[in-house]
Order: sequence, then C-alpha cells, then structure tokens
Amino acid sequence: ALLVVAGGIYWVGGPDGKVKMAPVAEETSSMAAYMKAPAPKDVPPITFVDASGAQKDLSSLKGKVTLLNLWATWCAPCRKEMPELAKLQKDLGGDNFQVVELSEDLKGYQASADFLKQVGADNLTLYADDHAKALDAVKAPGLPVTLLLDKDGKEVGRLLGPAPWSGDEAKAIIKGVITP
Repeated sequence: ALLVVAGGIYWVGGPDGKVKMAPVAEETSSMAAYMKAPAPKDVPPITFVDASGAQKDLSSLKGKVTLLNLWATWCAPCRKEMPELAKLQKDLGGDNFQVVELSEDLKGYQASADFLKQVGADNLTLYADDHAKALDAVKAPGLPVTLLLDKDGKEVGRLLGPAPWSGDEAKAIIKGVITP
C-alpha cells in the first residue's frame, strides 16, 4: 500500500480500486476521522500469534464486538493512544465487547507485551502479526489503524490515526454496535 500524506489526508484505494481521500485523526481529541462502513463487510484473512506462539485468525475474535487496533511500539501516535484503549477496555470490556491489540512490530510478541505493561495497558488482549501483513490486508496506509468489528467479525467502521477511545463519542459509537 502506497502512502501519500498531504495536509493531514491519507490517499487510499477505495473498494472499487479508485483512489480517494480519507480523513486522518491528527490528535486524540475527536472521533471526526471515524469512517462508518455503509454495511458490515468481511475483513480479509489475517493470522497472528498469541502469547504462547499459537497461530490464530480473526475467527477467534467472533462473538463479541471488537475494537481491533493495529499498532507498533515504534509508532509515536500508537503509543500515545494506548492509555485511551486501556481505559476503554476497563470501562466497556466484558461479555459483549473487547479491545484487541494486534502488534505489527517485527520485534515480536514479547517486546509489545513489555511495552503494554510499561504504559499500564496490559489489560488489553495482545496478538502479534509476525510478518506485519495485516496492515496491507486491511488496506490501511499507516499506523495506528483501528477497525470496529461486530460480533460476527464484520468491519462496521474504522479510524486511521490515534483517537480518544475512552471518550463519550467513541463509547456511543461502540455501544451502537453492541446494541443495534
């Protein structure tokens, strides 16, 4: 995926293959960059590993509404939003909702787990994309990118860049998916 940044806008390929502009969250003060999908859509196959090194895929996330955050320890905006995601998990996490971190960091699972512990975000479910292929699979131009998945594992929205995930606006979006 080619990334062109011009005035805070990412240029990305649309579902029809044509180039379009997508808003990007520059700071974690607004959910304005959240893009709701017109209808729930399939997410391309993504594989990752858990703490034990066991292979998993997106089907393991079905059953709960999931906020899937793709990030890396070297990504400054990713690092900045991690406390927001941890607070969101604390506030809404449970039988109906989960925040899942998918590390695109080539340093491996343990480096990402150590970082989450260091910033007090070790309440988040962590997986590692050993080959950093998930970003291309979801056609995201950069990190962080966060996908909101319904309980069937379908994408219902996404946000490029960091966001105030523990704020009322984000919670309202998520609650709308938990209880349609």
